[in-house]
Amino acid sequence: MITAVDQAEGPVVLVGHSGGGAIAHAVADARPNRVARVVYVDSGPLGDGGVINDELPVVNGEIPLTDWSAFPPEEMRDLDQGLRVAFEDRAIPQPAGVATDRQVLTDERRYDVPATVIACAFSSDQLKEWIAQGQPFVAELAAIKDVEYIDLPTGHWPQFTKPAELGKAILAAVDRG
Repeated sequence: MITAVDQAEGPVVLVGHSGGGAIAHAVADARPNRVARVVYVDSGPLGDGGVINDELPVVNGEIPLTDWSAFPPEEMRDLDQGLRVAFEDRAIPQPAGVATDRQVLTDERRYDVPATVIACAFSSDQLKEWIAQGQPFVAELAAIKDVEYIDLPTGHWPQFTKPAELGKAILAAVDRG
């Protein structure tokens, strides 16, 4: 992703869903002067030394789509059986290192990159409450100087459950980019 940012003309807006939020944040750390905004879709930034998820099962060096029973109800909201089947048909395993390698962040200017959080499985109020409580898993988000929140109440996969609404929210964030 860093190469794509380097090759793009002008500033870029990065969009990361789920674990992709950590990847987008790492790119903002690597190229803070090139990133105009990071949009976190049902995700957030991961701090230095963190991993996306090292508890997922690895099969031949890859992580296949996890069984649906592993997800809590708030993440499954609006993802009916038909959408689950469509998701399963499109799913491809990810390299294990994407989820298990430690995040390396070195440039505190990443906190100056504006962010938009599109809150889906958990509301923006819940995220703000966790920040106010000093919860460690939102510490990196709390450090970002300019964060806006957009609530899109649905489960963890709004690209399947509310694609039009998600598209509008992303475009609104890009316009502020």
